[in-house]
Amino acid sequence: MSILPLVDLDPALAALRPLGGFFALRTAPEPPRPLPTLADAYAHRPCDTHGNALDFRVRKVARALRAPEPRVAASVAQQGLAARLWSVALGCAALYGATPDLEPRLLRWDPEGSAPDDLWLTEVRARPGDPRTLAETVLRGHLAPLATALRDRHPVAPGLLWGNAASALAGAARLLEQWARAHDRPAAADRARALTAELLDDPLLAGTGALTGTAFRRRSCCLYYRVPGAGVCGDCCFTRPPRSSPRAPSG
Repeated sequence: MSILPLVDLDPALAALRPLGGFFALRTAPEPPRPLPTLADAYAHRPCDTHGNALDFRVRKVARALRAPEPRVAASVAQQGLAARLWSVALGCAALYGATPDLEPRLLRWDPEGSAPDDLWLTEVRARPGDPRTLAETVLRGHLAPLATALRDRHPVAPGLLWGNAASALAGAARLLEQWARAHDRPAAADRARALTAELLDDPLLAGTGALTGTAFRRRSCCLYYRVPGAGVCGDCCFTRPPRSSPRAPSG
């Protein structure tokens, strides 16, 4: 795919706002109250307001969903954060031709917030919007340490977490492409599709599922079906909730 020249990003990342809450990102040198960084969360460093922020978030999700076991809440929490990070990075790459530096120390996170995850970027500085940079930024900069941090605490299969990461990427791309085509931005839609296809070929995501157009079918299950009253997700490997095994294959 062709790479656009690196451009300066406006300090408020205003182009993301019309796309909705998963894409819009608040930017300020400091949020209005102390919040942990994502680097703190991945390292299990305690903060004054939430203790261990990642543990706090998993417990919050578990209560909200009435999850029957912590690994279900851990999976849902991870996928929600992955969707936020992919949406910001992919949205900027498609609309600006550049992506902000999302280094975990620059992103403050409110683990008490509702979905989509409440993130603050404390400094806006541009990086290239190519697949390699996006993979370094999101996959290796965030989702790899997030997976390690979650697996320190919960018996969640690696394949499940990488399947969540791929599903979140495909979902962000689908929303972005729909918005771009509805608003006569065909070049942005094309960039979003091309970036997503290349990112799904990354070694960390290869084999997690199949992308056909904007539709994605994953080869693992996020365990959401185990939430009381829930069914399977639209891209799940299952067509209906499993019934026979208390611990269905997840990766």
